[in-house]
Amino acid sequence: MANKKIKILTMSDHPHMPSGVAIQTKYVIESLLATGKFEIYSLGGAIKHNDYTVQTINPDWKVEPIDGYGNQQKIRNLLKTFRPDIIWFMTDPRFYEWLWAIEDEVREHVPIVYYHVWDNLPYPKFNKRFYSSTDAIATISKVTSDIVQTVSPDTMESYRPHAVNTDLFKKITDPEVLKQIADQKRGLNIQDKFVFLWNNRNARRKQSGSLLFWFNKFLDEVGRDKAVLILHTAPRDENGQPLDYIAKELNLMNGEVIFSVEKFPLDVIPAFYNVADCVVNIADAEGFGLSSLEALACEIPVINTMTGGLQEQVFDGEEFFGVGLYPTSKAIIGSQQVPYIYEDRLSEEVVVNAFKTMFEMSKADREELGKKGRQHVLKNYNFTDFNTFWPEFMENIHTTFGSWNTRKNYTRWEIETL
Repeated sequence: MANKKIKILTMSDHPHMPSGVAIQTKYVIESLLATGKFEIYSLGGAIKHNDYTVQTINPDWKVEPIDGYGNQQKIRNLLKTFRPDIIWFMTDPRFYEWLWAIEDEVREHVPIVYYHVWDNLPYPKFNKRFYSSTDAIATISKVTSDIVQTVSPDTMESYRPHAVNTDLFKKITDPEVLKQIADQKRGLNIQDKFVFLWNNRNARRKQSGSLLFWFNKFLDEVGRDKAVLILHTAPRDENGQPLDYIAKELNLMNGEVIFSVEKFPLDVIPAFYNVADCVVNIADAEGFGLSSLEALACEIPVINTMTGGLQEQVFDGEEFFGVGLYPTSKAIIGSQQVPYIYEDRLSEEVVVNAFKTMFEMSKADREELGKKGRQHVLKNYNFTDFNTFWPEFMENIHTTFGSWNTRKNYTRWEIETL
């Protein structure tokens, strides 16, 4: 008789979205399915859906589109119908307070596993209630790992950063593709310009509006026809700034700034990176920052804020693979859910100087940075380690904690009466 497959309920960004969380969720699920030992039911959230029909990706993977990231009644129903052995979810813990609120109902039967996205300091003591209500946590960066170990040392924690497909994301050498890239640059009249690329969501914390102001200052210093900034993002986003308006006000719409809004298939994105001389990621708070990792895999050096997971990509403790921007100040922000966190703020001078450093660097030196960056990716963020980790991790969770009739290492909260 064949071994029974381990059933996992996942909750995250819809795995067919282009977000970093969605891409990594898809990679995790694919690594599990490749072993033939798992069956997956995914709640795909984070976007508004036109169709809520459950999608059968293959016999062992179904995706149900859902608003938000889920709700208590949906979990109760799936505990009865799908009967998962493990519940796995990813992204900011604030999106799952509703799940931890029914922790006793869920964890009595199945373990909860959280792929943790949190790199803001100071140590978030207010998250301990979440960590302590979780059977195991996988962390995406060394900063996150340190946070969990400090705030909740009794929680089972494993460091596993994101990965990038280096067979797909690499320096392009195919003459035909290189010709197409050259033709595209000529068509945009940027063939003689230094190309900076920004590939992110238009969100306030990613500093998209400030980037335009600082790039404008850089052009004033080096010449307005010397460089171009390509922003692959939505010019208007409810979570960001009106970038097209800002660019127009700064007189940047005459070839200095180009907006790219087309949704590219994954296999086209590496060519997009290969257009650039440098990729920029200056967020003041960032859990990971997948675009920097993809750029380095393509041998394109980066400009990164030394914050969260971004700092581990541009600097391995010994060498930089571009320019690391050390924050010049910190701002304390907060809300009713998050009492306080720091945001790492950059100054105009620091960013403009970084632009100039990359712009003035010789092509040979930039290429050397890119080569070292790719080796950094191959060593620390490769698919082989990623695809080995997740099946082993999930099997260990199943062995350690069990599920349903074999559930162990969990004691339900009880209210004592006097």
